[in-house]
Amino acid sequence: MSLNVNHVILAGNLTRDPELRTLAADRAVANFAIAVNRRYKGPEGDLKEEVTFVEVEAWGRTAEVVGQYLTKGSPCYLEGRLKLDAWTDKDNQKRTRLKVVAETVQFLSRAPRPGESGTGASGTEPEHDEPAAAVLGTRPAPARTGGGSKARVGAATGVTDEPPF
Repeated sequence: MSLNVNHVILAGNLTRDPELRTLAADRAVANFAIAVNRRYKGPEGDLKEEVTFVEVEAWGRTAEVVGQYLTKGSPCYLEGRLKLDAWTDKDNQKRTRLKVVAETVQFLSRAPRPGESGTGASGTEPEHDEPAAAVLGTRPAPARTGGGSKARVGAATGVTDEPPF
């Protein structure tokens, strides 16, 4: 019996602004990278931290919204799959790169810095159009009823403000 699983779950901060491109047939792709921190105790009991930088690719509506709302330093949670790219460079050397193809991206709000308003521990609303939390992906979002005066990106775009757990 053969069992194959290719599923990645990451949470980290963007290391650069997403690069959004539109390909043939109006298909969007966004390329960005995130830094994932791991904290652990060393042999002497001191707290250490290692950082892993991961290249990420998003497609379709997910790519469009990532390109619109996320910037360098933005925290996000994503689920996707690993993909190995292989090519020959200009010096005729074979190259490979492992990256994550994001299928679901959730924007995470960060705690405001002193003197800064926004979502987080204070519970205040952000001053800009960025959603405090949004899930993007291929899964259909539940239809929303009722409302309030605040406009939300809704089920038609595949974006919700529900946590992934």
